[in-house]
This record gives sequence, structure tokens and C-alpha cells, in this order.
Amino acid sequence: MSVLQILCAVAVPLLWGYQFVAIKVGVQQFPPLFFLALRFLAIALLLVPFVRRPARQQFGAVAAISVFLGGLNFGLFYVGLGLGSGSMSAIAYQLATPFTILLAWPLLAEKPSLTTSIGVVIAFAGVAALAAGPRLTANALPLLLVVGAAFAFAMSNILTKRHGPFDPLMLMGWSSLLTVPQVVLMSLLLEHGQLASLGTADQWGWLALAYTVFIGGILGFGLWFWLIARCSMGRIAPFGLLLPVFAVMASVLFLGDPVTAKLALGGLLAISGVAITQVRPKARPM
Repeated sequence: MSVLQILCAVAVPLLWGYQFVAIKVGVQQFPPLFFLALRFLAIALLLVPFVRRPARQQFGAVAAISVFLGGLNFGLFYVGLGLGSGSMSAIAYQLATPFTILLAWPLLAEKPSLTTSIGVVIAFAGVAALAAGPRLTANALPLLLVVGAAFAFAMSNILTKRHGPFDPLMLMGWSSLLTVPQVVLMSLLLEHGQLASLGTADQWGWLALAYTVFIGGILGFGLWFWLIARCSMGRIAPFGLLLPVFAVMASVLFLGDPVTAKLALGGLLAISGVAITQVRPKARPM
């Protein structure tokens, strides 16, 4: 990888990590699902007019990806982050990597190695440590929502791999457009005060929305897709392990999340487990 590619590979998890703070600020001023609907509507309006339509045989796959990547992944994540801590959410969301590996076995016939399986077990142990203790009941709901979001994101990865390749901006724009009615319906059924929030949100709420659209969304995914087109996944995937590091740093600095022993232990286990899943066995000499 070139110096520019390495810098971009570090920038992506940094942008996504600090997006945890933006989302946390945004869902305090807008109903979470309504805030999500605004995000996807803005991305769709910015991209759809400038990208081609999905081919007829691609449309069903794009719609399915929009359900898992948009409605379920972001919907569960935004609500879970709104109820819980940014640090805990950042670490729990790293289960998306082990989930992807587990789902790839039956759905893509990619059997995980023993090393990968050990990493999955360690990662799950780290998330379990986050919820353990006297506040288990309070921690359980937001934690389970974020874990559910990680599973949905993993499923979207499998669908994208199985039915791709897709043009990245086309997939982002059209899946965003298809996600809008999903989250609007969920918001209407589960939330209230949507229109009122448009008038009461201050500049920080709108800046948070802008960050999720332009920085975490279009710029972050744009850089990521640029790297995928030029580098092997084996080279760039480990950089994703920096995401919880940046997210925890941002949550501690800007949201006042405390650095507790449980957070440190759970984070160390979860990140170590995910890191182990990235290890590839050396080829035996012939």
C-alpha cells in the first residue's frame, strides 16, 4: 500500500469512529429513527440523480441489502446508541466481523479456520463482559440492539458479496432511497415529535446530521470503496479494528463516557477477538 492509501485507510475508521459522537448528539435532538430517515433521504437526494439505476436483475438484491444495511442495521444501531453509551456501542458493534465470518460458512461456503473460530469466541466474551455486573438490566437492551445491528450489517455484507459486484455509489444511493420508507414507517409507528424536532433542534443537531451525511456517509464510504477497488481486503480490513479505538476516544472526550475497568476489559477482549479473526494461517512449504 502507498502512503496515500495507508493515510486513507486510517482516515476511514477515524471518520466513522467520531460519527458515534455525531449520532449520539443527533438522537438527543431528533427521534432516532426520524434522524436516520433524514440521513438516508439526504444521501439519496445527493447521489441518485447522478448514478445509474440498478439493472433489473440487481433490483431485488439492492432492495434486500437496503433492509439489512439500512432499516435493520442503522435502525437498531441508532436506537441502541441513543439509549446506551457510545463507548460500549462502539465495541459491541465490532461483532459485525465475527458475524460475517460465521454467516459466510453456510451461505458462501467459506469455512472459518480454527484461529478464526477462537477469535469469534473471544469477541463474544468481550461483549458479554460489557453487559455483566449489577447494571446488567440497564445495559442489556441497548447492548442487544447494537449486537442486532452488527448481525444485520454482517448479513448485508453477505448479500453484497453473493449478488455483486455493484457500483459502490449506485448501491449507496439506491439502497438509501429504498431505506427511507422503511425507517419513516418505523418512526411513525414507534416515535412521536418528529415535526416538532425540526423546529427545536439547535445548530449542533443539524451539524450532527450533516456529519453523518457528508463525512461519515459519502466521504467515509467513498474512501472505503476507493480503497477496496485498489487494495486487497486482506490489506485494508485490519484497519477497521481502529474504529472502536477512535470511537471510544471520541466518546470519552466529547460525551464524558467514563473509562471503567469493565469497559477496558470488554474492549480488550472484543478487539483482540476481532483481530484474531483477521489472522491468516501461513501456507505450508511444498
